[in-house]
Amino acid sequence: MPVVEPLAAVNASANTITHAAGHKNMQQLIQLRWIAVIGQITTIATASILLGVQLPMPAMLNVLACLIAFNVASILRWQENQVVSNSELLLALTVDVASLTAQLYLSGGATNPFVFLYLLHVILGAVLLETWSTWTIVIVTGACIAGLALFSEPLPLPQDHALGIFSLYVQGMLLCFILDAALLVVFITRIMQNMRSSAAALSDLRQRAAEEEHIVRMGLLASGAAHELGTPLATLAVILGDWKHMQEFKSNPVLLEEIGEMQTQLKRCKAIVSGILLSAGEARGESSAATTINTFLDEVVAEWRVGRPVMALEFDNRIDPDHPVVSDSTLKQMIGNVLDNALEASPHFVRLEAGVEGDTLVLRVTDNGPGFAPAILAQFGKPYNSSKGRPGGGLGLFLVVNVARTLGGEVTATNLEQGGAMVRLTLPLSAIEIKPEHQTTT
Repeated sequence: MPVVEPLAAVNASANTITHAAGHKNMQQLIQLRWIAVIGQITTIATASILLGVQLPMPAMLNVLACLIAFNVASILRWQENQVVSNSELLLALTVDVASLTAQLYLSGGATNPFVFLYLLHVILGAVLLETWSTWTIVIVTGACIAGLALFSEPLPLPQDHALGIFSLYVQGMLLCFILDAALLVVFITRIMQNMRSSAAALSDLRQRAAEEEHIVRMGLLASGAAHELGTPLATLAVILGDWKHMQEFKSNPVLLEEIGEMQTQLKRCKAIVSGILLSAGEARGESSAATTINTFLDEVVAEWRVGRPVMALEFDNRIDPDHPVVSDSTLKQMIGNVLDNALEASPHFVRLEAGVEGDTLVLRVTDNGPGFAPAILAQFGKPYNSSKGRPGGGLGLFLVVNVARTLGGEVTATNLEQGGAMVRLTLPLSAIEIKPEHQTTT
């Protein structure tokens, strides 16, 4: 597995997360635009009907219709396209500024108390846009206010500023402030939540990339060590084979039994070395074979029992009907690592339960040991997260978690109320199952 693969995957995922955040922000602007439409309708109706202010209704309704049409078009566009760029957000905000400017031009220009709504667009631009785009919004809004002051005509309102809160202009300013503040609180809060969730997702991706790169480096190191171990193991196998046929050993049953045990352990060492090489991507084709899930699990349990001092291993297989799958050494090692971890915590009892829930293979490994410490559970599956106090502790479960994740599954751990711990491993059957079309070609 090249080192660039996890980095490339993370870059692609990071782009997806960034685009998703941009799309959510665009949805916020669309919602804000609907609020602006409702607010404009309410304000126009109140000013003209209740307050008797003379407004150019046809022109203002035309601006309102254009804003509604633009928002409908935005909804249709962003349902089809999930990628939102900075320029598109800038365009959306600019259209909102233009709509507000047109309505203000028709209703008093710079003397309209709702002129302070420009600040809403400037603040949204500062949060949503890149720096140059934010300054663009600042320049555009500033030019619009200057243009309104130069070219628009003020509304014929009574000069009643001395009335304080009872002044129509002061009441308009108060309403504008409340509207500005409320919209900023609601939408800035939502936008910041989007940003925080995106930042958290990116942080998880970086952590995953670091872990996968760590696995790659460990795989390279393990592969090199496995190659180096191949020659001495082969030499030992030849020597033990010669000893077994020597008269002084053949005549001594005790020594002959010990040689047999040494050969068994040597075969196990060679199987481990072969598994390391296969997991590193070498001779991968030899590690896969057509079998069934029940046969595969029976083989895993039988091979795991060899050479391990387990006093009681309960294997409860509840898989019925059987499923055709591909036997893979990596999956065997993954299950073996979970069993090894349980055996270290509970030498007298280990239980493996297998079942199928829907389209998912579920394996549960339980023990009656002391259970996981809270700090270990909180960082379960992280490298070197172990209470064993020895170099390399925790790497077994770390590899298990990452192999399961690669296959589309997950690994969780819990402590049992009656004592001991349970590790639950789930894998989608589609990741290991032999498809019908593959069966017909073999």
